[in-house]
Amino acid sequence: MAASGKTTATEVEVAGRSVRLSSPDRVIFPERGFTKADVFHYYVAVGEGIMRALRDRPTTLQRFPDGIAGEAFFSKRVPTRGVPPWVQTVGITFPSGRGADELRPTDLAHVAWAAQMGTVVFHPWPVRAAAVDHPDELRVDLDPQPGTDFTDAATAAAELRGILTELGVTGWPKTSGGRGLHVYLRIAPRWTFTEVRRATIALARELERRRPDLVTTAWWKEERGQRVFVDYNQMARDRTIACAYSLRANARATVSTPVTWDELPDVDPDDFDLRTVPVRLAERGDPHAGIDDDPFDITPLLDWAERDAGQGLGDLPYPPDHPKMPGEPKRVQPSRAKRPADDATA
Repeated sequence: MAASGKTTATEVEVAGRSVRLSSPDRVIFPERGFTKADVFHYYVAVGEGIMRALRDRPTTLQRFPDGIAGEAFFSKRVPTRGVPPWVQTVGITFPSGRGADELRPTDLAHVAWAAQMGTVVFHPWPVRAAAVDHPDELRVDLDPQPGTDFTDAATAAAELRGILTELGVTGWPKTSGGRGLHVYLRIAPRWTFTEVRRATIALARELERRRPDLVTTAWWKEERGQRVFVDYNQMARDRTIACAYSLRANARATVSTPVTWDELPDVDPDDFDLRTVPVRLAERGDPHAGIDDDPFDITPLLDWAERDAGQGLGDLPYPPDHPKMPGEPKRVQPSRAKRPADDATA
């Protein structure tokens, strides 16, 4: 194809549907020269894996119409016009109480259509269309802080695996596409976002207790130190993570990639990119193939949350754009909080 970006639009058959691919030569990843067609065909190639991650989930699209060097925006609503009649949506409610009809991928054609619309990163909610207020996926986000790296996140993940083994549940790790790691638990869709977030905090606190030198649940950056932060707020309503097999909007065109526990210690996340991941999936299969087999009952984690509350460890701050929640502590950076001594001298 020519490099002008003016190649004629084509129709590509995906999952039995005809999906339009226009401007296939438009460069999306300038440093590596990957085009819109490369992104489109990447997502078709990893269809087995990404549909396992996206099927029937409300999905926010991170779109880069002019490539990752251009303006980006999050598309939380499917347009009401100019959309193929087969595109499915699902209604969700934001913390503000407002609603939206988000993309609901029911087959791979939906993913291909989103790629045609300039989507680079897919951000699904941890729920399915049949129960949009009850997560079926508990996500543990291990976020290395300055002074730490992916190796530290992998060490924390191994410690987390030990806890999960004691609970009798399987965790499913994947790279974030950057320096971090995600570990997913499939759960029964019986609990609210508030309850699942509470369970996540309890799990994170147990991990922190076992490795306080390595792991922190401190929301405020000034308290984290050189440790791996467990971002428990990724389980708050309307907070999403790039899904398995999603590209990331960075210069290398890396991919958030499922890995096995055995290979995790030797993983270099930069090895997983637009070119290598389809080959890996075709040759080795999807490490997350069994993720839906045995949903976990989070009651033990909620019991831990009750235990922690009895020891004075209650809720933790929500994200700043989230409505104030019952029982939530003050959203005040500790170094700026007014102390009792300050009140006495005021």
